[in-house]
Amino acid sequence: MKRVGASPKKGLLLYGPPGCSKTLSAQAMATEVGFNFFAVKGAELLNMYVGESERAVRDVFARARAASPSIIFFDEIESIGSKRSGRNNGVNVLTTLLNEMDGIETLKGVTVLAATNQPQALDLALLRPGRFDKLLYVAPPDLEGRKEILKVRQRTMDMADDVDISRLAELTDGYSGAELVGICQTACDDVMEKCEKTGEELQVHMEDFLNAIKLVKKQITPKLIEGYEKWAAGARGDTD
Repeated sequence: MKRVGASPKKGLLLYGPPGCSKTLSAQAMATEVGFNFFAVKGAELLNMYVGESERAVRDVFARARAASPSIIFFDEIESIGSKRSGRNNGVNVLTTLLNEMDGIETLKGVTVLAATNQPQALDLALLRPGRFDKLLYVAPPDLEGRKEILKVRQRTMDMADDVDISRLAELTDGYSGAELVGICQTACDDVMEKCEKTGEELQVHMEDFLNAIKLVKKQITPKLIEGYEKWAAGARGDTD
């Protein structure tokens, strides 16, 4: 990067439907690279007294600079980064965030990650170069991804031999990772009730999973996905 005169990205925005592991991806990234990791939940900042929210944001950036190389992760960034209306202290928090990311004091050795389910609510000033200038869409898991999630859950579940992971992955097309975990938990709950009634130690069978799929409703719709695509096109300035 030095040779070609490039600078590292300051901000990376993870956006996409809820339950698709945006937060988990950020945690995994911090663990993988071995950087110091500072996590901030946007909604918690707005619950503070007037002036405390801004001070908390400045404090996080100060600690991250002192501990660089480091990563600051803002979960639910829309809570403090929504479009300015002038009606609440969120405006001051947003201004503080913008100044810390691209202000007088240079942000060196610090990468800012953020996650949101509502990118369309974000103030456009956050997306200009020097702030969140890299956008990454975190989609619902594909077929292979769903298989892997189910296999991970299989390690901690007493599954019967008739459980077909590949078939379950096919039947859960469009489900989020969180909803897949919900299906596994629902199947376990059903089996535990049977164990209490029969007094036997029963395994989780394919039938239990099929019943659980009927109970756990899929929240991600084609219209929701289309909304993210339209927003991304607008944020990139696509004209097609």
